[in-house]
Amino acid sequence: MSHNLDTWKALLAELEEHHRQAQAMGGKDRIARQHARGRLTARERIQRFCDPGSFREYGALAGGCHPNGEAAVPADALVGGTGRVAGSSIVVLAEDFTVKGGSIGHPNAAKRARLVRLALERQLPLVLMLDGAGERASNQSERYPHAPGDLQLVADLKGQVPVVTLVLGTSAGHGALTGMFADLIIMSADATLFSAGPPLVAASLGREVTPQELGSARMHTQVSGVAHNLGDSEEECLAMARTFLGYLPRRAGEPLPERRDDASAAPRELDDLLERIPPAPQQGYNMLPVLEDLVDADSLFELQPGYGRNIITALARIGGTPCLVLANQPAVQAGAITPEAAQKATHFLEVAAAFGLPLVSLVDNPGVMPGPASEQAGVLAAAGRMFRAQRACRQRKVVVTLRKAFGFGSSVMGMNPFDHQLVSLALPCVSLGGVPALGGAAATGASDTEAAQMKALQAGAWIPADAMAFDRVIDPRQLRNEIIAALHTG
Repeated sequence: MSHNLDTWKALLAELEEHHRQAQAMGGKDRIARQHARGRLTARERIQRFCDPGSFREYGALAGGCHPNGEAAVPADALVGGTGRVAGSSIVVLAEDFTVKGGSIGHPNAAKRARLVRLALERQLPLVLMLDGAGERASNQSERYPHAPGDLQLVADLKGQVPVVTLVLGTSAGHGALTGMFADLIIMSADATLFSAGPPLVAASLGREVTPQELGSARMHTQVSGVAHNLGDSEEECLAMARTFLGYLPRRAGEPLPERRDDASAAPRELDDLLERIPPAPQQGYNMLPVLEDLVDADSLFELQPGYGRNIITALARIGGTPCLVLANQPAVQAGAITPEAAQKATHFLEVAAAFGLPLVSLVDNPGVMPGPASEQAGVLAAAGRMFRAQRACRQRKVVVTLRKAFGFGSSVMGMNPFDHQLVSLALPCVSLGGVPALGGAAATGASDTEAAQMKALQAGAWIPADAMAFDRVIDPRQLRNEIIAALHTG
């Protein structure tokens, strides 16, 4: 008996030492350098993201026993496992920049594939925390049974479970590519993201660039549209990811996390809308205060606010029901549909359709953006994809025409008669048509009399209501109550 006990003590001491090495990550100096950059370590990120005490690590000993006898690589630069967010199980992976720059070795690749496969098999949300250099250069001279196989698996997760990517440092190569399949991509303010880093750019193009010049967070959230939301700090990024997951079911087909018993979910009249929404369609206004009034208190979470600003995409609760709010922004180019706005809307329409989020669409735009620059940027193709995405929405759908809706701009926003809407609402001041009256008259060579007739037909909701283009024409003060009634119907 004593011999068994002695053997177990030796084995457990060895186990403890292996775990100590894994927990040490890159060592005190590299951890200090990570903190000096204003960044958390991989383990700190996971601990702050998951519910306290809920994280269970997988593959902590990966990288600890190199076949050629080389030094151990703690957790092979990747910390991952299962945890909980607001009580719901998730799978989380965090690249560890303190160990070989967060690069992907063979055990690392096997761990990624194992954990993403776990998310796929158990249908659990996946959270990727990126801070790494891509595939490790030494992989070329090593032979392991596993190669990076998580890329295909992350792609397979699309539309089955929520996937969130947080770029919290420098992310390049394979790690960056896996992050692109996410439903929401969040970048911290000093993070960078690119398919190939500055050394490869210099070698292939002969051009010296800094990481920020190549792929800064502000560029990706405001110009390229590759990333959706920007956080001033890592803590803000982690909070946004938790908020996003809180609006979605754990997997496609499950019930939404409704909160109808909350005090802020109660019906109420919106007297301020009579001041916020000018009846004249030519007059601009800011849609965001309208949305803040419309939704449950403190529930508006704007998605990709710095890109395609002609359209607002946001998650919110209305009457306790989580939904995607899609709204034109008249304060930006009158809310016209640009390629960037259509691209943004298409992505989140697809997310909403996949997870059964009701769609609340607020229409107020003069159509698709005209002009050479817009055409050269592919506005027709982008608007076509947006139309197809909203057409594919078969979940609860409420469409509200606030003021103007012209041409294809009305169609991409869902203002198409009898198109699976729970209800189609309009305010009395709406102005509709294939094209705005003045521009349409000029384009067709209409006379002044004909132009006046076109303008008269487009003024007010009465004629389209007579033709059943709308189910209800409502007082603006009742907008929230009407939407709640519809959402609670389906």
